[in-house]
Amino acid sequence: MHRGRTYDHESVQEFWQYRWNQENPYELSDLEDPLYVLGMFPYTSGNLHMGHVRNYAITDAYARFKRMQGHDVLHPMGWDAFGLPAENAAYERATDPQSWTDSCIARMREEMETMGFGYDWAREITTSDPDYYRWNQQFFREFYEEGLVDYRGAEVNWCPDCETVLADAQVVDPPADVDLDPGTEGVCWRCDTPVETRELDQWFFTITDYADELLAGLDDLDGWPDSVTEMQRNWIGRREGARIAFEVAEYGPVEVFTARPETIHGATYLAVGPGHDLARELATEDATVAEYVETYEESEVAGVATDRTATNPATGEEIPVYVAAYVLDDVGTGAVMGVPGHNERDHDFATAMDLPIRQIVEPDEGESDVEREAATGDGELLDSGEYTGLSTEVARSRIVEDLDAAQLDTQYRLRDWLISRQRYWGTPIPIVHCEDCGPVLVPEEDLPIELPEFVQTRGNPLEAATDWKATICPECGGPAERETDTMDTFVDSSWYFLRFLSPDREDAPFDPEIADEILPVDVYVGGKEHAVLHLLYIRFFARALSDIGLLDCREPVDRLVNQGTVLHGGRKMSETEGNAIAPHEYGAETTRLFVLSAAHPNRDFDWAAKDVGEAYDLQQGIYSLVYEYADGLQLAERDGPAERYLTRELDRTVAAATEDYDRFRIHQAIDEVRRLTRLLGQYRAYETPDAETYRTGLKTLLRLLAPVAPYLAEECWNMLQADGLIVDADWPTVESDIEAYDRERTLVATVRDDVRDIVETAGIDDPERIELVVAPEWKYTAYEIAREQSGDSAVSEVMGDQSIREHGEAAESYAKSLTREGLEPILSRATERAELERASWLLEDEFDAAADVREAADADAELAGRAEPGRPAIHIS
Repeated sequence: MHRGRTYDHESVQEFWQYRWNQENPYELSDLEDPLYVLGMFPYTSGNLHMGHVRNYAITDAYARFKRMQGHDVLHPMGWDAFGLPAENAAYERATDPQSWTDSCIARMREEMETMGFGYDWAREITTSDPDYYRWNQQFFREFYEEGLVDYRGAEVNWCPDCETVLADAQVVDPPADVDLDPGTEGVCWRCDTPVETRELDQWFFTITDYADELLAGLDDLDGWPDSVTEMQRNWIGRREGARIAFEVAEYGPVEVFTARPETIHGATYLAVGPGHDLARELATEDATVAEYVETYEESEVAGVATDRTATNPATGEEIPVYVAAYVLDDVGTGAVMGVPGHNERDHDFATAMDLPIRQIVEPDEGESDVEREAATGDGELLDSGEYTGLSTEVARSRIVEDLDAAQLDTQYRLRDWLISRQRYWGTPIPIVHCEDCGPVLVPEEDLPIELPEFVQTRGNPLEAATDWKATICPECGGPAERETDTMDTFVDSSWYFLRFLSPDREDAPFDPEIADEILPVDVYVGGKEHAVLHLLYIRFFARALSDIGLLDCREPVDRLVNQGTVLHGGRKMSETEGNAIAPHEYGAETTRLFVLSAAHPNRDFDWAAKDVGEAYDLQQGIYSLVYEYADGLQLAERDGPAERYLTRELDRTVAAATEDYDRFRIHQAIDEVRRLTRLLGQYRAYETPDAETYRTGLKTLLRLLAPVAPYLAEECWNMLQADGLIVDADWPTVESDIEAYDRERTLVATVRDDVRDIVETAGIDDPERIELVVAPEWKYTAYEIAREQSGDSAVSEVMGDQSIREHGEAAESYAKSLTREGLEPILSRATERAELERASWLLEDEFDAAADVREAADADAELAGRAEPGRPAIHIS
C-alpha cells in the first residue's frame, strides 16, 4: 500500500482492519483460565458516542496490553437490546423495535470495528434474541420455585409518558428547569417526566432476602472503588434498632422504628407519613389533613396537627399525633416517635411546629443546648425514670427488654426488585393467569415464549395482542391469558457476562464448569451511575444462581474500574445537549489517544480542540520517526553516552509504562510514550544514530503505543519490517536493574533545570563548558545515617562516624542540614555518577557546550564543597 510522509488514518484503518479480520487475533477458542476483561455492554441507541468510546478504549487498551504480556484474554462484546427507548424510537419512525434494534446493532458494530476495538466477535450476544431471553424466563421459573419471586399488589412508580413502572432507583432528582407538583418524589430517569404513584399487581425478585449478604460482601470487594461500595452500602441501608408500638386513640397501635430506643422518654410527639394508613383514615374525617395529604411537598419541614393523641409506652404520657412529609412512607414503618432533643430532623420539625424539646441524654463530649441543636451522640441518660444514669448503650437493650410494646428489629432501605414493565420490547414473563388456578408458571418445554408481531399502539402493545394473550392453563387445561408485563431490562444485563462464556450453548444458559473456572470477571469497566442498579443486581443474580446450583462464584466481579464522563463546554457530551462530537470525526487514533490521555479513567474531562491537536501531533510525530527510518535514515555503529543513556531510558520507560497500564493509569502510560518519542527525536538529531540502539528504541516505542493506538502501531511496525503483527508481539521487557529508575529520572531532570536556571540568571549567552561535580562519598554515608534518625539526633549520629568526623566543620555543617524529617532515598554515588555521564549528551545537545562529570577530589575545592547527594555542584564557563 502507498505510504506518504503524513499518517493517513483512513487508508491505514481500512487495510489493518482487513488484515485483523483475516488473522482473527482476538478470538479465544480455548477458555483455559483466561484473563476476563469486560466493558459494560451498550444499549443499542444507534450511534456510538464518546462515552462508549472512552469506556471501550479503556478495556481495549488493557486487553491488548495483557495479551502482549502473554495472557489469554477473553474480551467479548454484545448488545443490551431490549428496552423502552427502542420501542419509542420504533413508534416515532413507524417501524418495529426489532428492525430498529437490528439496524442500530449493525451501525454500532461497524463503528466499533472502525475504532479498532479488538473483540472476540465469535461470542457476540444480543439480549433481544429468543436464544438469549429464553434463559431469562428459565431463571424466572427457577427463582419462582426457589421462593425468590413474589406477586403482589403494590404502590409503584409510574411514568405517564413512558407508560410503565419504574424501580425506585429509576426515579431521580429533577433537572433544574423541571418543577414538581406537590407529592411528586422525582422524575423518570429516561425522559425527566414527573413520576406518579399507582397501585398495580406486580412481579418482584426478592433481593431483600440477600440484603445482609450483599452488605457483608462489600467488605471483601477490595478491587472496587470505595465510592461504589459506599453507594451500595447506603442503598441497602441496614439499620439496627427496635419496633415500638404507640397506642393511638380511636385507631389502635402504630408501630415506629427507631435506632435509638433509649431516647423514648424524650418523645414529645408521634408523626406519620402522608401515605400511612392512619393519615389516610384521618383524611376522610378532617379536611385540613385531607388537603395536606393531597398538596404536601416532600421537602417541607412542617406538617399538620391531628385531633388524635398517642400513648408513650415508656411513660404513659399522651403526646400529639402529626402528619408530616419528612416521614417517608417507604422507610422504616412510615411513622416516627419525635425526639427533637436528640434527632436533627425531629428537631427541625419540632422547631417549625413549636413543640417541646427535652434533653434526656447528657452527651459524652460535654454540655449541650438541645433547644438550639439536637445532641445526637451517645452519653448518659437524664430524666428517664429507672434508666436515669445508665449509658445509652446499656439503656438501649434494657428498655427493649423491659417494654412489652418493643421488640428488636433490623430495617433496610433496600426494597425488592420490581421487574414488571408494561411494555412490548422486553422478555415476556413466563406466567399465565387462570381464573381457577391463579398465576401459573409456563412449563420449561414451552420456553421461550416469544414476542408476537409488533402492533403500533400507545401503551403496552402486548395488551392488544389478543391472539397471543389467549392460551391454555398448564395446570387445569382451561382458558387462560398470558402475562403481558415484560421483564425489566436489568434482568438481561444481570447475567450476560456468563453467556459470553458459552454463547452458542442450546441446552443451558452457560457452562457451569467453565464459569466456575473463569469467574469472577477480572476487570469490569463502566460508569459509576450503575452502582445501585446494574452492579447491585449482578451481585444478587450471582448469589441466586449459586443457590439454585448453577454457579459457585457468589461475587461476579473482582476489579471494577469506573470511567468518568466526557464533557464539552462543561456539560456532558450528548446529542440532546447539542454538543456531541462524532467519534470518527478526528479518526480512530486521534480520538483514542485523546480520550485515554486526557485524564485518569475515573475522572471527567472536557473535550478541548487544543488537547485533541496534541494527540494528533503525537501520532504524526511517531509516524514521522518511523517513516524517516524506513526511508533510509543514515545510521552508524557506536556505543557512547547517548546510546547508553537511551538504552537505560528504554528500560525505565518500559518499567513505568508497564506499571501504569497495570494500574489503569493509561494517561500516564501515554505520557511515557510521548516522552520517549521526544527523546528518540532528540537522539536522532544529536548525531548519526546507532543502528541497533535506534531500531530497538523505535520497536519499544511502538509496542508501548500498541494498546492505545493499534492502527498506527501496526502500520509503523510493518514499516520497520518487524516480525508478524504487532497485535501478536511480545510486550517489551526490562533488561537491566532499574529499581531506582524514578530517582535516576529525577536526578537528570533536576540537573537540567539547575543548568537552565544558572544560564538564565547569569545571562550566559553562549556557554562553552558545563562541569558537574559529584559529592564525596562521606556525604552519601552521612545522608544515609541521617535518614535512619529523626530530628536533632541526626547530627550526633552522623558525627559519631569517624570517617565523617574527620572532615571537621564541613561535616558538622552538612549534618545540621540533614535534621529535617522524611529524607528521601537517594542513589549511590557510583550510580549517580554513571547516570550523569550517560545523560551528559542531553546537556551538550541542549546548550551546545561540552559537559564533563567529575569526582569531588578532582575538582576545585570550593566547587566540590557545594556538591551534595542528588544535587551535583555545577560550574558553567
